[in-house]
Amino acid sequence: MALAAQIHADGFRAALVGLGGRIVATAPGCEVVDADPAKVLGSVVEAGADLLRRTGRRCVGAGLAVPSAVAEPDGLALNPLHLAWPAGAPVRRIFAERVRAAGIEGPAFAANDVNLAALAEHRHGAGRGARDLLCVATGHRGVGGALVLDGRLHTGSSGLALEVGHLTVNPEGRPCHCGSRGCLDVEADPLAFLTAAGREPGPEVSLLQQANDLIRDHYDDPAVRAATESLIDRLGLGLAGLVNILNPDRIVLGGLHRTLLDADPGRLRAVVAGRSLWGQSGGVPILPCTLDHNSLVGAAELAWQPVLDDPLGALT
Repeated sequence: MALAAQIHADGFRAALVGLGGRIVATAPGCEVVDADPAKVLGSVVEAGADLLRRTGRRCVGAGLAVPSAVAEPDGLALNPLHLAWPAGAPVRRIFAERVRAAGIEGPAFAANDVNLAALAEHRHGAGRGARDLLCVATGHRGVGGALVLDGRLHTGSSGLALEVGHLTVNPEGRPCHCGSRGCLDVEADPLAFLTAAGREPGPEVSLLQQANDLIRDHYDDPAVRAATESLIDRLGLGLAGLVNILNPDRIVLGGLHRTLLDADPGRLRAVVAGRSLWGQSGGVPILPCTLDHNSLVGAAELAWQPVLDDPLGALT
C-alpha cells in the first residue's frame, strides 16, 4: 500500500491506497489544525502508521496533500492561507522526517491538494482519456486549480502554476487574502456561498458540508437559489477566462463546484460558452469529479510512481 495523507482547514485524513487508486482503509482526524505543522503532520502520520499496523500491509511510500501552493524544489508551503501555518513551512521535509520516525518505509512526497486531485481524476476518474485537463475545485475554504497537459501534471517552473483562486471575477467584490478584490478564492468558495445565502456558518460540520447540504436540501428557497446562481455566474466567468488561455479539452469540477454544476448544469455551461471563444466554437465538456477523496488518491499516486517506474528496484 501507499500511505496517503491530506491536511485541510477542518482537520486531516490518512488512508492506505493500492494500485489503481483503490482506497482500502481510512482514518479521519477532525480536530483544530495546530499552528505548528510538525504537530499536525506527526498526528496524521501516526494515524497512517496505525492503519499499517492494523492491516499488516507493507508501505511503498507516502504522499501528502496540502491546501497551499508547494514551491519546488524544496517542498515549501508558500501560502497556507486557511491554516495558521507560517508561510514557507518546509512541509515535505517535516513530513519525510515524521514518516521515517514512525518506521514507515519508502520515499515521502508533498504537493498541492488540487494538483493531486487533478492527477487522480486524470488517471482514474472523470478526466480519463483527456489530453489537456483543467481541474477547478473548492473544498473547505478557497478555490484551487490544476492542469494536466499531454498526460503530465503542469506545475510551472517552480511548482506554482494554476493559482486560479486569484483570478478576479468581481472587481468590486470581497477583499481577498492576496490583497486584491473579488477573486474566485473569496467569491466562489463555501463561505462565500453561505454568506450570499444569508446563512451563518455553524461549528458542527465543515463549511463544505454545510454549503452542499443547503443546495441539495433547500434549493427551492429563493435565497439559496439566488446564491447558487450568483456563484455559478462567478465560477463560469473564471472558467471562461481559463478556457481562453488554456484551451483544455475537458474541465472537471470538485467540491462545492461539483454541487453547483449538479444544481444547474445548463447555466454554468451557458456562462462559459458565452464568455469564451473556444467554448463557443467547440463546447468544452464540463464534468463533475467522480473520485471520493481524490486528493488522497493523487497523493498515493506520487508514492506509487517510483514503483511503476522501476518495480524491481523499488520493491527489492
